[in-house]
Amino acid sequence: MVGDDWDRLIRDLIRSGILRSPRVIRAMRIVPRVLFLPESQKPYAAIDTPLPIGEGQTVSAPQG
Repeated sequence: MVGDDWDRLIRDLIRSGILRSPRVIRAMRIVPRVLFLPESQKPYAAIDTPLPIGEGQTVSAPQG
């Protein structure tokens, strides 16, 4: 499930020291990346890499 994977990614980014701001962590938990992806990319929402969103554009990697 994407939600569980997203929570796991957030925990991993916190554990690795990439995510430190409580405000950013809260925002990522409230507004998951999957909301900004086209249907074809939603299964990959919790992968820490840029993803295509159309028109030659990408959504940034969560660590970015």
